[in-house]
Amino acid sequence: MPTAMNVTYITLDGHLEIEKYRYVYFVFMFTSYVLILSSNSTVFCLIVIHRNLHEPMYVFIAALLMNSMLFSTVVYPKLLIDFISEKQIITYEACIFQMFLFYSSSGSEFLLLAAMAYDRYVSICKPLQYPTIMRKRKVTVLLVLSWLVPACHLVVPAVGYSQLKLCSFTLKGIYCNSSVNYNFCVTSRALYIYGLVILFNFSILPMVFILFTYTVIIIVACRSGGDVRKKAAQTCLPHLLVLLNYSCLLTYDVIIVRLKSEISKTVSFVMTLQIIMYSPLFNPVVYGLKMKEIYKHLKRLLCHARGK
Repeated sequence: MPTAMNVTYITLDGHLEIEKYRYVYFVFMFTSYVLILSSNSTVFCLIVIHRNLHEPMYVFIAALLMNSMLFSTVVYPKLLIDFISEKQIITYEACIFQMFLFYSSSGSEFLLLAAMAYDRYVSICKPLQYPTIMRKRKVTVLLVLSWLVPACHLVVPAVGYSQLKLCSFTLKGIYCNSSVNYNFCVTSRALYIYGLVILFNFSILPMVFILFTYTVIIIVACRSGGDVRKKAAQTCLPHLLVLLNYSCLLTYDVIIVRLKSEISKTVSFVMTLQIIMYSPLFNPVVYGLKMKEIYKHLKRLLCHARGK
């Protein structure tokens, strides 16, 4: 949808009966966004405030929750505006930027989970060396790399996409993702291969590393006493649940992009909503309820609020 001002607009055509249900969608997604921000920020603030939670494991959890809020903010505000607008459009430059932030935060999620798996491996398999290995400087480096490396890698396709000519100005989705590839007149084979490399580096490779690490942890825990097994179960289970949840969501995204023309608009719409809702809502619940130290502070906070 080119304009006289030489600004290219893309129509987001993945919405389902938006004229009929726009206010239902708006209220539902606005409520979800508020819950995401409030639940994630509550657990995040508990970790920041309480000194006994200033350990590497909890620092990584705080970073993961912050990443969930970033991920949601990339999608939700624009989505809420679209629900109450007559036209669901976005400029091509903003679309590329949204796609960049969406996949950058997704890659960071996997790298943060990989860093957490490494932390648990050192804690359970090398407990005596843990204070020496997991120093504050190393934790900081891992956090910075988790956010910086995916962003640096995704700059290349973002710049490459901005140079390609569009032949279609309608995107079959409710936000910008890699399905924008189908809008180009000529798809770039180099960018497609580079995209597969990014997918491997920031999803499949971290997932393999995490599964390998937790396999070693399980073996060590089974050979050790009951305290080690209990510690492994309490601290590793939440991470595995989050990994399983996010891996399913990534698979959804890949399926939607690859089978966009073969699946119904209803199925695509429902699956897309799951991608942007489940993980940001799931993470604070898992860590707030399953991590013993966080749960104690959360319970105390709720009791204090109820007492008032």
